[in-house]
Amino acid sequence: MERFPVVSSNIVSVGYEPTEMVLEIEFQSGIYRYFSVPASVHSGLMSAPSHGRFFTHTIKDRYSFSRIA
Repeated sequence: MERFPVVSSNIVSVGYEPTEMVLEIEFQSGIYRYFSVPASVHSGLMSAPSHGRFFTHTIKDRYSFSRIA
């Protein structure tokens, strides 16, 4: 999955696979895959004025995930 750089103090890059609804986020601490994430959430994350705040309020603790690296 191709990830695109994000300007954030915590998030390094973000990728999304629409057919699988998988959101992949590279943090300073590692890479995580979030499952069953609607495309609208990915779009919201990419256009949010604060990627970290959007992640905390919209993604964290709402979608199942696994650490991949």
